[in-house]
Amino acid sequence: MLGGCSVQSGDSDAPIPGVDITIGTSDEPQDVAVTVQLLLLLTVLSLAPAILVLMTSFTRIVVVLSFVRHAMATQQMPPNQVLIGLALFLTFFVMAPTFGEINDNAVQPYLAGEIDQEEAINEAVLPMKQFMAQHIREKDLELFLRYSGTERPENIEDLSLTVLVPSFAISELKTAFQIGFMIFVPFLVIDMIVASVLMAMGMMMLPPVMISLPFKILLFVLVDGWYLVVESLLMSFES
Repeated sequence: MLGGCSVQSGDSDAPIPGVDITIGTSDEPQDVAVTVQLLLLLTVLSLAPAILVLMTSFTRIVVVLSFVRHAMATQQMPPNQVLIGLALFLTFFVMAPTFGEINDNAVQPYLAGEIDQEEAINEAVLPMKQFMAQHIREKDLELFLRYSGTERPENIEDLSLTVLVPSFAISELKTAFQIGFMIFVPFLVIDMIVASVLMAMGMMMLPPVMISLPFKILLFVLVDGWYLVVESLLMSFES
């Protein structure tokens, strides 16, 4: 008896799950194929962060949010965890139609056994190519096509990921820096006004950042800055 309840032991009929990992030789080609597929799956999972960063809207969102924090000069407020978490959920929101298409056309048919692994990968990559192609710049795409020595394909399906992904990445960085510049301008004006007032009053030893920081935060709160920033990000992904 334990705590008013009886504990029975010796129930040897209950199956106990176990995991057995062995390394050796096999005479069956199917075993080798399964092992190779498992290694490829682990490789893809290890590259998942890079895929998320470079093939989705995450890059633009997290760079713009970082610009907001640096423009206000609030050091580590909001913390990095908050910015990354907000960027992730905004990425999931923006990419929801694309992820839904991948689930409907690739994941679910593959799990149901309707298509094989190669077809599932092709069906999953196509929506990502279409998303990246909508937000890529022609100049960036031509750069990598020229240096790779490949002709410009007529269809998006024929574009190689080795060309499309870096083109999309630098296009996203350029767009993010353009949005960040527009965010920096009003805060820069506040810094200039505060610095001019302090110099006119002879307070040259007082750092202007200490005085301008409360005004920056007040301005950002009065105009509902986070709403405007997120709205601008969402509108920038409308095609």
